[in-house]
Amino acid sequence: MPKILMLCGDFTEDYETMVPFQALSMLGYQVDAVCPDKKAGDTVATAVHDFLGEQTYTELRGHNFALTADFDAVDTADYAGLFITGGRAPEYIRLNARVLEIVREFFSSEKPVAAICHGPQVLAAAGVLEGYTATAYPAVGPDITLAGGTYKEAGMDEAVVDRNLVTAPAWPGDTAICREFARLLGAKIEI
Repeated sequence: MPKILMLCGDFTEDYETMVPFQALSMLGYQVDAVCPDKKAGDTVATAVHDFLGEQTYTELRGHNFALTADFDAVDTADYAGLFITGGRAPEYIRLNARVLEIVREFFSSEKPVAAICHGPQVLAAAGVLEGYTATAYPAVGPDITLAGGTYKEAGMDEAVVDRNLVTAPAWPGDTAICREFARLLGAKIEI
């Protein structure tokens, strides 16, 4: 069974974690969800982001999401692709040197990588966006540009594909990012 590595952390966005985890599992992939300093069976807290009329999203406590693998045991050679979840987790997991190494290893191997919402913050910190076009939650657009990438505005339900990278701005784009990521992995998706 092909394996996907999912990088997440506390206060990962609930839908941007649970939906891709379940969708990719349904397609037959083993999804190894990991978080720095945690092991299989540990949980991360999720957050539910929504727009209720303020200038930015609100954040409510979501579910506990159970990790399925040990972060310290990750060997990128074992994985067909990488999925980076959104929410607040990317802002702090990008400070972990091994997280950045993992991202660089996937890019150097030209394996499929997906990043949603604030996930491109991890890509920017890893220095892999030079020459790529990507989208993200709009507040992350400057991070993409400063990292040498081209930020592309996209509808919240859309995904942007550039070579081995697929990105989406927020959880309404779960369907699009999962579909395009699966295509990059070689799955045949009929629409």
